[in-house]
Amino acid sequence: MARPDKAADVAELVESFQESAGAVLTEYRGLTVKQLQTLRRSLGENANYAVVKNTLTQIAATQAGIEGFDALLTGPTAIAFINGDVVEAAKGLRDFAKANPSLVIKGGVLDGKPLDASEIAKLADLESREVLLARLAGGMLASLSQAVYLLNAPLAQAARLAGALQAKAEEDPSVLAGGAGTPAPTEADSGETTETTPEDGTPAEA
Repeated sequence: MARPDKAADVAELVESFQESAGAVLTEYRGLTVKQLQTLRRSLGENANYAVVKNTLTQIAATQAGIEGFDALLTGPTAIAFINGDVVEAAKGLRDFAKANPSLVIKGGVLDGKPLDASEIAKLADLESREVLLARLAGGMLASLSQAVYLLNAPLAQAARLAGALQAKAEEDPSVLAGGAGTPAPTEADSGETTETTPEDGTPAEA
């Protein structure tokens, strides 16, 4: 039978899983207390970064209906429970890990779906919702229906689509500029006019 304090810890973790937009599992072996404090400050309101016990986290994840965590719960584990912008939180973790290699992003869960480390990285590479809305407003996205779909799609699905979208953009860079290619400028667009002259070569009268 679980001790009351452990049962309370599990209940708190279950609540965190259920109330957060997502969670990213990391291994923090080698990070100092000061570095962990810096990471928490860099995440700000986007995530609550907490050191957890693997056994209790496994129990809590099961109770919260989350699958795929067992293999990730090895070594010293800390979880970023995301409360704000999911993409910004992923960017913050990625950038901190680049500057501090001791932080290892192992995977996570978003929209109830498990993500591996590579999918978390793709999520961090996505544009923020604000940038996507700005592009949509400026007519920079080729298809309105595709833009609406992307903005409304679960972020976990968006992370998986990021690689395909990147490959399409590399094939046809005009996709990011608003369509398939740019038409050649007309004479009216260039501001130039063509004057005709009589057949004898004398200038035409104004």
